[in-house]
Amino acid sequence: MIKENSYEAVMNRKNEIMKNAIGIDYAEFENKGVSFDYEKMMRETGYSLEEIENIQSNYAVGNTPIIELKNITKLARKMAPKGKGARIFIKDEAANASGSFKARRAATAVYHAKKMGYKGVIAATSGNYGAAVASQAAMQGLKCIIVQECYDSKGIGQPEIIEKARKCEAYGAEVVQLTVGPELFYTFLLMLEETGYFNASLYSPFGIAGVETLGYEIAMQCRERLGKDPDIVVCTNAGGGNLTGTARGLIKAGATDTKVVGASVNLKGLHMASDNQFNKKSFTTGHTGFGIPFCTWPDRSDVPRSAARPLRYMDRYVTVNQGEVFYMTELLAQLEGLERGPAGNTSLTAAFSLAQELDEDQIIIVQETEYTGAGKHINPQLTFARENGIEIKFGNPQDEICGENLILPSHPSLIKSKDINIDKIRKSYIKNAIQNNNVSSLSDEDISFLAKDCKCSKEFVKDVEKELLSIKSC
Repeated sequence: MIKENSYEAVMNRKNEIMKNAIGIDYAEFENKGVSFDYEKMMRETGYSLEEIENIQSNYAVGNTPIIELKNITKLARKMAPKGKGARIFIKDEAANASGSFKARRAATAVYHAKKMGYKGVIAATSGNYGAAVASQAAMQGLKCIIVQECYDSKGIGQPEIIEKARKCEAYGAEVVQLTVGPELFYTFLLMLEETGYFNASLYSPFGIAGVETLGYEIAMQCRERLGKDPDIVVCTNAGGGNLTGTARGLIKAGATDTKVVGASVNLKGLHMASDNQFNKKSFTTGHTGFGIPFCTWPDRSDVPRSAARPLRYMDRYVTVNQGEVFYMTELLAQLEGLERGPAGNTSLTAAFSLAQELDEDQIIIVQETEYTGAGKHINPQLTFARENGIEIKFGNPQDEICGENLILPSHPSLIKSKDINIDKIRKSYIKNAIQNNNVSSLSDEDISFLAKDCKCSKEFVKDVEKELLSIKSC
């Protein structure tokens, strides 16, 4: 029987396609109403932390070093009040095969795909995850297709995205490049159905469980080297899997007092699905265009229930500006002799600011770095910005207007992370959960689930429900 391949027809059977391509029946975890059994879903991966560590070590992933940034710490202390300025360390994930922490996700997902008898894997991504999946597929002997949102309607693409496509192709993957818009998910679903390949989703339990080793390693390495757990771990936040997996690994290591901070690049005012604004940004990931939507509704992903639930684990959420991250990238290279890509430098920029709030004997860990390639360098990114009408100058980065200018700080004291009102994010998520699940009221089970999913009290959830009901009654 020939299936209709119109956009509407494919979207109507998306759940069936995703179920066949991931090998998980998500219905097994569903409860009535809003809630589902998250921890049961995570347990159903079938792999212990030790087994995942073994899988990753067999494929050149994991056990990456922690590096103290002594010169950047020294600079932060110059900007800080007396006695303040925590020691800043980075977890150097560029040492993984493919050059980013996403190799941890990919190693686990590809291993599982092969174990389950799939002949190939598909991932929908414009970024490092595509390269990670392609690398692991090459190592483990599976076919690989990467579906990439790459261009605007004029056929112009970001230097960083274009470079990542070349990296995927170098590993032997087929890369399907698309323009910005809804065709990405449609094409992805269609290819999953036509090939019968495994959905190596960023948001599956396998992908998130793969990142748990990162948090676990951070805790164990800090104890061995410093005799204590880190006080703060800063995670660049986009779709939420980075923060979720790291936090779960810290918890499994017993580092329950460590605070987990999410950091995103501020791209306020730019719409990620806008053709006109697609190339007005200078960052392709780790920004608020992903970070905020995925916090307020994590189940917008390519699986029915996302295993990335950042609000479950986030103690604080901050933003930094584009110019600040470019500046910090240069500081890392020129003060520490480490040239690393922009995503990890987002959390490093936040850490530089946050360290100035902490005492000198405290420890702050920047949870990841990534490789630096031709398209990730500052010069091509700034050149591309100029070509798209963005003014570039030195000054106060707090005056930066996204889509209009890019302001590098004229002095390092101007690097200041800004707090996002996390309660406002929680409220948005709770309201979305109620509305998207079409429930008229929350059960006790729903309230308990949402309290855990938002890391808040049951009373907070009840208050948001009352607020939503009062709005509907007006």
